[in-house]
Order: sequence, then structure tokens, then C-alpha cells
Amino acid sequence: MTRLSMKTSAIWFTLNLLVALPLFAESEMAVERQQYLLNFLKQDCGSCHGLTMRGGLGPSLLPENLAGKSTEYLTATILDGRPGTAMPPWKPVLSDEDAQWMAERLLQGM
Repeated sequence: MTRLSMKTSAIWFTLNLLVALPLFAESEMAVERQQYLLNFLKQDCGSCHGLTMRGGLGPSLLPENLAGKSTEYLTATILDGRPGTAMPPWKPVLSDEDAQWMAERLLQGM
């Protein structure tokens, strides 16, 4: 390999890395944020859905009770609430990414 082709390869690799790094950073949620959201699920959601998510004022959030519901549906429910019910919209305090992460955890059984 010539010196010029090695430089070109190094530059190409660096440019690809610079483009890819933000994508990795966005897809990886900080551990501290994950812990905050788990606590949010247990405490804030649990205050209505039961501390064990088996139901209370709100319905059960166990995976078997959420079967057939998509991540997108649950994310929208978390963000927008359920009009006519006690389920408030959490959009003022949660991002789309937060709500999606929470929906995925609920479907997996936290």
C-alpha cells in the first residue's frame, strides 16, 4: 500500500468514525437516566398502576397484560396520557426517547 493510499484510508476511517459517533451516543442512554426512568416507572407509574405493576387505579402493566400493544402505542400513551381517564400526559417531563425506553422496559417486564 502506498503512503498516499494509507493516508486516504486513514482519513476515510476518521471521517466515518466522526459521522458514526453521534449515532452511537444517541442510541445509548446514560445509565443515570436509565436509573431515573426505572425509579419513575416504579414510583410515579406505580402510584396508580400498583407498585408491582399488577394494577390499581390504572390497569396492570405486566407484559402479559400489554400483549398485542406496540412500543409505539405505549410510547404515545405515556407521552399523551389517556383522555377521560386518570392517566396524565407525561410529555412535559419525559422526552420521546424516555417514553420509548420505558415502553420497551414494560413490554420486557422491567
